[in-house]
Amino acid sequence: MMLQMQITPWRLSKIKMQDFTIAGYSVAGEESVVVVPEFDVCFDIGRCPREALPVNNVLLTHGHTDHSVGLIYYFAQRDFQGMDPGRAIVPEAIVEPLRSLLHTWGSIDGKVPPHEIAGLKPGEDFYLRKDLVARSFPTRHSRGSMGFSIVEVRRKLKEEYLGLAGQEIVELKKKGVEIDRVNEVPMVAYIGDTVAGNYSALECVRDAKALIIECTFFDGEHRGRASDGRHIHINRLAEVLEGMNNERIIIAHVTRRTPIREAKKILSKALPEEILSRTSFMMSREHTTD
Repeated sequence: MMLQMQITPWRLSKIKMQDFTIAGYSVAGEESVVVVPEFDVCFDIGRCPREALPVNNVLLTHGHTDHSVGLIYYFAQRDFQGMDPGRAIVPEAIVEPLRSLLHTWGSIDGKVPPHEIAGLKPGEDFYLRKDLVARSFPTRHSRGSMGFSIVEVRRKLKEEYLGLAGQEIVELKKKGVEIDRVNEVPMVAYIGDTVAGNYSALECVRDAKALIIECTFFDGEHRGRASDGRHIHINRLAEVLEGMNNERIIIAHVTRRTPIREAKKILSKALPEEILSRTSFMMSREHTTD
């Protein structure tokens, strides 16, 4: 008798914000990848879906395989398709292991793909372009793990210089006078895997328009699993989200041990209405159905 299989099309969830789109797939232990094409970034890389290949910046939160295994494929496929190498911005602690892994795979494949790996310490910035920063912050998961916030850097001429002619502005710049005032606008923050922490104390997380946060475990019997794996359990989520000003809060990295339908019921009892009204699940059917 032939084995009958039902093949379900693989799809990213898609969540539309006013200024950008979040497309991702995040299931605990399986795969986590979140693409924001307008900012040319991919938070983690999962198994590198085709939607991640055109993105030039991979922001890797930590080295666990469900978040990082697609990095080799990412570099190799971009090379195969004649694209620029692409860049991975990763915790400083895993830069050399990743480079070693790429060279080891190159000895198997016959070629080390062109690649760029930049290491950051938690708390450092990486300029993606003149007006856009990837700001890292420490998380509590694995050695050196960190989250990222994408921050727009908007510059406006200070009021005292508004009436000056163009040449006068040029002369001030030559003298090293700071003529602009800088306004930073956090757009999207991705915490990655972590235990509960005071992330609302970070302006780049608290005030981001969209916050992507893990909440892996929902069953009361899974508190030990959450602690052992250094993940957030639903019983700590309200505490973590208190004080957040985000327009949209997106829960990622839910274990398959709890169906999303059941997780929604548990969430509705765990969060105050003011937070619940802004919160949704990345892998909810409403975001995966075309």
